[in-house]
Amino acid sequence: MKDGYIAAKERWARKMAGQARTAPRSADRLPPGQRLVENFPVLDLGERPDIPLTRWELKIHGLVENPVTLSWDQFRALPAFKDVSDFHCVTTWSQYDMEWEGVAFFTIADLVKPLPTAAHVFFGSHDGYTTNNPLEVCLDDDVLIAHSWNGRPLTAEHGGPARVIIPKRYAWKGAKWVREIQFVDQDHPGFWERRGYSNTADPWREDRFADPSNPPAGFYDNPV
Repeated sequence: MKDGYIAAKERWARKMAGQARTAPRSADRLPPGQRLVENFPVLDLGERPDIPLTRWELKIHGLVENPVTLSWDQFRALPAFKDVSDFHCVTTWSQYDMEWEGVAFFTIADLVKPLPTAAHVFFGSHDGYTTNNPLEVCLDDDVLIAHSWNGRPLTAEHGGPARVIIPKRYAWKGAKWVREIQFVDQDHPGFWERRGYSNTADPWREDRFADPSNPPAGFYDNPV
């Protein structure tokens, strides 16, 4: 992972210097099976946590040199990151040019310094939701922990105060109401990955559902 981390950091530096744009996932902007919408549909597990900012925390731990638990003020004091990306939901809707503001995942990684054995990231939310991604996916230069959308603070219905945005994956791979980021050495399927959804969630491959004859590694393990 060391070489991949260095390469990702170089891409990040070029982007922040204004020398590069986020690489598109495909020449076909709209993934197969998707339809464009202009609204922002709300999907959740039936619970929308209302977390006062005075009690909000983000725990970042696991295989890292510097585990931290950030208060809201500490989180907002990190370097700000703004990005525009497309959003793809597994329920077949997409929206172009969503404007996000928050903290780049790369800033989080630089803060805690993942160990060489860290290969995956496990996200936990205030509503009990979990999801997983390879570390290399999270180190893309358009991934962030967002606190604002289209210039306004994220509302609770859309995952505020803060949610994870991973534009090149179906949206369930980004946790709403995020409270925990854990760096781990092996894959641990999250809530939907353990319930028949794809572990890789690539919209351009229409990678929505898991092959029941070939569940992801760790499918029968207890979550971390």
